[in-house]
Amino acid sequence: MSRYSKPINAVALLIIILIPIVMNAQSSTEKANAIAEKVMDAMGGKEHYNNTRFIKWDFAKRTLYWDKWTGDVRVESPENKLVILVNINTLTGRVYENNVLVLDKEKQKKLLTQGKNWWINDSYWLVMPWKLQDPGVTLSYLKTTVLPNANKADVLQMTFESVGVTPHNKYLIYIDQEDHLVKQWAYFKNFNDVEPAFVRPWDHYQQMGSILLSFNRSDFGPTQVEVKQKMDEKIFTNL
Repeated sequence: MSRYSKPINAVALLIIILIPIVMNAQSSTEKANAIAEKVMDAMGGKEHYNNTRFIKWDFAKRTLYWDKWTGDVRVESPENKLVILVNINTLTGRVYENNVLVLDKEKQKKLLTQGKNWWINDSYWLVMPWKLQDPGVTLSYLKTTVLPNANKADVLQMTFESVGVTPHNKYLIYIDQEDHLVKQWAYFKNFNDVEPAFVRPWDHYQQMGSILLSFNRSDFGPTQVEVKQKMDEKIFTNL
């Protein structure tokens, strides 16, 4: 070093190193959120999704009814001989086992929680694209790849911060660059997993009311979907 040169301050050097990293992270997040906006617009727009009230669907041997405006959910699980009527916001409601009202408070609470957890999982398989920007979700742009149909796709990574039943999960979301719809997703049980637990299509979009939903897919997922603005509200209160 020349005797006329000044040593670089360690803090200044750290800032110089970190600035590009922070800017790249911001750029990745901003790009991912911009793509997520296009996804929701392509599916009908946030306003139409928010204005959609009732959704019914089948998933994994269960039938679910959901009042999006009130948070009331009905879960029918013939396999478990259960009908769970739960408000996902308050965790209050009723549970019927073998067509008999469950009166034991501890058992009731456990089954109401089970109903909510089923709804969290089962609704995610139906409305995940609408939840890309939910509170607690972190999106980042990873890369461009090619889908099985040869279309180019943007790949977003979705992780979670203290939300949901399994916040340690990770998803890769594949979004077609032509129509801006999610066409594939990969599920990782843990954030640090190298290989996904599954990679499945997100296809067969159908117009349901004012929005698009993907169901009756080519490989597993929700079926028998109905979207309504009116429904007999006794579904959420009576057996």
